[in-house]
Amino acid sequence: MMDAKPGKVYVAVGNNLVDGLATLEWVLKKWSSHSITIVIIHATTNILNQFVYTPLGKLPASSARDESLEAFRMYEQEKINNQLSQYIAFCGKIKTRILPMEKTDEPIHEQIVELISSFRITKLVMGMTFLKSSSRKSRGSISGSFYVHRHKPDYCELFVICGGKLVSLREVNDEGLMEDDQGNTVARMREKAPFICCLGKVLFENSFDGRYSSFSSSSPTNKDSVDSHNQWENNFQELEKYFQELLSSKSDDEDCPRELNKVGPIEANMLTLHQNRANKIEDLRVKLNEAHETIELMRRKAKENVKRQEKARWALNLCSQQTEEFEARTNEEITNRMEIKKDLDRAKENIYEIISDIEESKSRLRSIIELQSELSNKLQISTIAKSSAESQLEKEVTMRVDMLRQIEELRRQRDVIHRRIEFCREKDAIGMATRITELTCSYKEYTAEEIRFATDNFAERLRLKSGNNWTNVYRARIKHTTVAIKRFDSVNSLSPELFQAKVKLLGSIRHPHLVAMMGFSSELRCIVFEYMHHGSLQDILFPSKRISPRRNRALYWQDRLRVMSQVSSGLSFLHPADRKPIFHGNLNPSNVLLDRYLVAKVHGLNPKAHAFFDESEVIKDVTDFGLLMVQLLTGRSWARPVEEIVTLGSLGLVGMLDEVAGSWPSDLAEELAGIAIKCLSVKVYSNWSIASVMRALDVVKRKADDLVSPGDHLAIVGGKQMEDPEDVPRVFLCPIFQEVMKNPHIVADGFSYELEAIQEWLRMGHNTSPMTNLSLKHKNLIPNHTLRSLILEWQNKRSTQPP
Repeated sequence: MMDAKPGKVYVAVGNNLVDGLATLEWVLKKWSSHSITIVIIHATTNILNQFVYTPLGKLPASSARDESLEAFRMYEQEKINNQLSQYIAFCGKIKTRILPMEKTDEPIHEQIVELISSFRITKLVMGMTFLKSSSRKSRGSISGSFYVHRHKPDYCELFVICGGKLVSLREVNDEGLMEDDQGNTVARMREKAPFICCLGKVLFENSFDGRYSSFSSSSPTNKDSVDSHNQWENNFQELEKYFQELLSSKSDDEDCPRELNKVGPIEANMLTLHQNRANKIEDLRVKLNEAHETIELMRRKAKENVKRQEKARWALNLCSQQTEEFEARTNEEITNRMEIKKDLDRAKENIYEIISDIEESKSRLRSIIELQSELSNKLQISTIAKSSAESQLEKEVTMRVDMLRQIEELRRQRDVIHRRIEFCREKDAIGMATRITELTCSYKEYTAEEIRFATDNFAERLRLKSGNNWTNVYRARIKHTTVAIKRFDSVNSLSPELFQAKVKLLGSIRHPHLVAMMGFSSELRCIVFEYMHHGSLQDILFPSKRISPRRNRALYWQDRLRVMSQVSSGLSFLHPADRKPIFHGNLNPSNVLLDRYLVAKVHGLNPKAHAFFDESEVIKDVTDFGLLMVQLLTGRSWARPVEEIVTLGSLGLVGMLDEVAGSWPSDLAEELAGIAIKCLSVKVYSNWSIASVMRALDVVKRKADDLVSPGDHLAIVGGKQMEDPEDVPRVFLCPIFQEVMKNPHIVADGFSYELEAIQEWLRMGHNTSPMTNLSLKHKNLIPNHTLRSLILEWQNKRSTQPP
C-alpha cells in the first residue's frame, strides 16, 4: 500500500446522499485554506444477494428471476455511480478520488481500522450513516464509531460527523457518550443491551421475515402459495405452544416474588409486564384469528403484487430508456457548450488582435504624419538643392566631354604601345634564338670578378634551396640573362685535373633535355649552367610545408608523361653503344629540373666517361628511371625496397595513381606501370635498355596526344593552367615569377613586376634591381595601368578565340 501524503483527507460516506454532502461540506470548510486531496471511502453493498428493493417494498432476492435480478443490480450500481459523481462534483476544483472498500465478511468497523494502518491515514472524517448504511456485520453506527476510536493508531486523527456537525466521542463508567460541539449528549452506548430489547428484536425479525415470505409467494418464480400458508401455520403453532406454557405456569404465581429476588432487574421487569396472563392469552387468541384472516388477505395481495411487479418492470425499463436519452442529450449539450466556449475564445483572440492592430495603425498614422512634415521640409530643401545641382550637372557634362577626349588620346597611345610590344616580341624571339645558338656552339670562361659581381659576392639571398636544404648553387644574371652558378667548396672541391675534366665533359654535351653548361671559372672553381625557373621535380612532387604558395605546383598527367619521355631521351643520349657511354649514376627527382616552360632536363652527371660498356651502370640507371616513373605515377616518395614495388605489379600501381595529376586513362596508366615494372626488373629482361624504354614511352605518348586536344594540353603551375609560353609576350611575364602579371607595377629600374613579387623582394632587404643588380634610387611602386589593360585585352581575345 502507498503511504498517505500529508495533504490527503480520507472521508467515509454512506449511501445517504444528503448526509454525505453535509460531511463533504464540513471537510471543505475545515480545510478551506489548505491545499488538500480528498479521498472518498465508499463501502459497496451486496444487498441484492439477499433482497430486492421494488416500488412495492423489500422482497427476497430468491423470489426474482435472474434477468430481473441482474437489471436490479445494474440499477443499484448506476445509482451508486451517480451518487459518487455528485460527491466529486460537489468538491469542485479540489482534487478528489474514490477508494472503494472490498467486499468481505469482516465487520465494517474492523475493515476501517485495517484501512487506516494500510494507508497510514492521518486524517479520517467519518459520517454517521457510513456504518449504518452498510449491510455487513456491524455493531451499529455508534458502537462502530467507538470501536474505530479505540483501535485506531495514534497518528490518525478521527472526525465523526453527524448531520453536518462535528461530534466528539467520550467514555464515562463503561458508557460511551457522543456529544456535539456545545457539550450536549447526542447518543449513548452501553456494553450490553437489555434482554427485553433482544427479545423484541427476535420477535420483530420473525414477523419481518414472515411478511417477506408472503411477498415472495407472488414473485415471478411461480412458487406455490401453500408454502407461505405452511409458514404462517408453523408460527401459529409456536405461539399456541408459548401460550400453553404461560397457562401451565399460572399455578406458580405465588412463587414469583421469590424468584424475582433471584433473577436480575431485567427479568423482574419482564415478569411484571406479564402479570395478567389470562388477559394476554385471550388477546393472543384474538391475534391468532386475525393472523388467519391476514394470511387470506396476503394471498389476495400476492396476486395483486404480481401485477404491480409487471408494472414496476415496465416503469423501470421506461425510466432506463429515458435515462439513456437524457445522458445522450447531456453529452451532446456538453459537447455543444465546449464548442461554443472554443468559438468564444477564438472570438476573444480575434478581438484582441483587432485591438492591437488598431493601436498599431494609430502609431503608424502618427509616424506617417511626422514623416509627412519631415518630407515637406526636405522637399523645400531639395528644391533649393535642385537648382544648384543643375548648375553642377552642366559642369559635369563639360568635364565628361574632356574625359572622352582624354580616353581617345589614351586609346591612341595604347595602339602605339601595342605595336611597340609586337616589335619587342619579335626582337626578343630573334635574340633568344641567337643566344641558344651561341650556347650550343661554345661556352665561356669567366673571371672571378664577373662571377662575384653576378652573384653579389655569393649573397645568401641569391642562394637556391631545394626542399629544406640549402645548395651551393646561386642565381645570378650575366648579360641580362638569368643563370645558375654552382660552386665547388674547399671541402668537396675537385682537383684541378678533375674540374677541368668535368668542364670538358659537360662542355662537349649538348642535348635539349640535359642541363647545358654556359661557362666556368677556374679561379673560383664554378660552373655556370642555364637557369631552370621551376626548380627540381622533387620540389613539385613532394613540396615541403615551408615552400611559399607561389611555388606550390602540380603536374597534370600529360605533363608527367612528357617528363618521362624527355628524361628517357636525355638518358638514351648518354648511353650510346657506338661511342664512350656516360652513365648518370644518381638519377632521382632532385636531379630532374624544369625550366620556365616545364621542359625536363637532367642534371648532376657523373664526370667519368667509361671506355667500355658497363652493364651494372646501365642496370642502375634503368632501375633509377623505373623508380622515377613510379614516383611520377603515384606521387609518393618510395622508401621501400624495389622488390616490394615489383611484387605489387602493374595493377597494384594503377590502384595507387596520384589524384592530383587528374584522371589517368586506365589503359595508358596500365602501360606506363608495366614499363616501370620492367625497368625495376631489368635483370630479368636482359634486352631492356633506356633506348627500349624511350621507344615504348614514345608509343604511349602518341596515344596520349590522340586523346588530348591541343587546348587541353596545359601545365598546372601554382594551382592554375599555364598558357603556352610561345603565345605569351615576354613583356607580360613577371621577371621574378615568370608568370603573366595580374597587377603590374613599375620600379625605379624601369621594369614592371608583379606587385606581390616585388614586395616580397623588397621585404627580404634587397636594395638592388632583380634585373640589373644595380642599386634602386627609390622603392616607390607605380601601377602600370596601361600594361594591365593590354594584358586584360590580350586575355579576353584568347578566351573568345575558338579552340
